[in-house]
Amino acid sequence: MKTMKLRNIGVTFLISLCPLIVTAQDEARIEALREIAQIVASINHFPSAENKAALAQIEGNESYPQGIRMLAATVANISHAANAEGKQSMTMLQNNQRAPEPVKSLAEIIGRFNHMASEQDKAALLALFP
Repeated sequence: MKTMKLRNIGVTFLISLCPLIVTAQDEARIEALREIAQIVASINHFPSAENKAALAQIEGNESYPQGIRMLAATVANISHAANAEGKQSMTMLQNNQRAPEPVKSLAEIIGRFNHMASEQDKAALLALFP
């Protein structure tokens, strides 16, 4: 009987942690997107070594959804513009009905990146990921 009560208390405790875990994961995803957006807004022609290291960390994090990792990989490989594979990935993200609108917008901006983000794109990135 006592074991059953302890187990119920333990299960209740674990269930109560679920929203906190989900919230923490959401915050980590938002922070990763914010970092990608800041890098896109700041680079000229190609990302710096520091930017590439940050993007590689995001890309290699299996806890992030594939879309976030695709964004990071595409930005890491920018050399004046996204390469053909990156542009194709960004188009796929834009057409993915399950992708959130901010992710689609970021993918669109990355897909049309040409030497640097336009002032309009920089403002959009700041509005999307303050």
